[in-house]
Amino acid sequence: MPLTDTAIRNAKPGPKPIRMFDGGGLYLEVAPSGGKWWRFKYRFGGKEKRLSLGVYPDVGLKEARERRDEARKLLAGDIDPGENRKAKQAAQADRAANSFEVVAREWFAKFGPTWSPSHGDRIIRRLERDIFPWIGGRPVADVTAPELLAVLRRIEGRGAVETAHRAQQNCGQVFRYAIATGRAQRDPSGDLRGALQPVKEKHHAAITEPKAIGELLRAMDGYEGYFVTKCALRLAPLVFVRPGELRKAEWAEIDLDHAEWNIPAERMKMREPHLVPLSRQTVEILRELQALTGGGRYVFPGARTNGRPMSDNAILAALRRMGCRAAEDDAAMGGLPGWAEIRG
Repeated sequence: MPLTDTAIRNAKPGPKPIRMFDGGGLYLEVAPSGGKWWRFKYRFGGKEKRLSLGVYPDVGLKEARERRDEARKLLAGDIDPGENRKAKQAAQADRAANSFEVVAREWFAKFGPTWSPSHGDRIIRRLERDIFPWIGGRPVADVTAPELLAVLRRIEGRGAVETAHRAQQNCGQVFRYAIATGRAQRDPSGDLRGALQPVKEKHHAAITEPKAIGELLRAMDGYEGYFVTKCALRLAPLVFVRPGELRKAEWAEIDLDHAEWNIPAERMKMREPHLVPLSRQTVEILRELQALTGGGRYVFPGARTNGRPMSDNAILAALRRMGCRAAEDDAAMGGLPGWAEIRG
């Protein structure tokens, strides 16, 4: 006789498990502890087997019968329902192990060491803030172009158009890594070409007139502020390195006798060691500075502590005080930052 909701609700546990049959192999097992489990009994390959269909009351009578019917359809197609469930669970576990976030972090761990720390930090923060919350848990092979576009549009919507483009580029790198490692078939980011607002090109002003360059160099040479900062200003146009590389220079890297400065790979943007030949004027400035800071690690230590290099704003602040307005911390004039104008 088929079960009813009333009979199931009123079923009381006994000293041993109680089985209440509904028909077609479906029955409810009432444990001595009071728990009630739906089971499906069937035969496959000449063996009797059982399949769990859920716990009552989370799974009601109607839903339990539907699950039984689905299992019987598999049997009719010569498919073992139990093995079919195991295969699906294994596939789901595999897909979860290959989620976008898992693959992205693996990609980052592989290539991150080749980037500068600041560049790597920007990439992982961008993914964690703008990408992972929305598609991080999705199997990387299942992410579609419209789905990715919706995520990028969130970034674009807050006015961060350039960040949206960079996020699209990073996602494309992750998808291509997934393809190379056999966890995806294609890169949906390529389908989004032209879908985002274009980035407005920014031109960073730089001094190109010889007369203006001369004025800037004379102003730098005549700077009367902190001596270490003055030396950094005088060296900038002589060594042609980025401001960050200059201010983090260490005495252990500099060989004044051979007039060489060996910058290690980890401090270079391209992660390759860089040899800077030092001119006679450069060596003279460094020997003068060595008397003051040579006992410490950094050539240009901070004003408050010699345990850290001078701040990234120290040189820019000095130039502003001289009447120069810094545009960007970029190598517009060799090692010099680019300047929008010279005043006064």
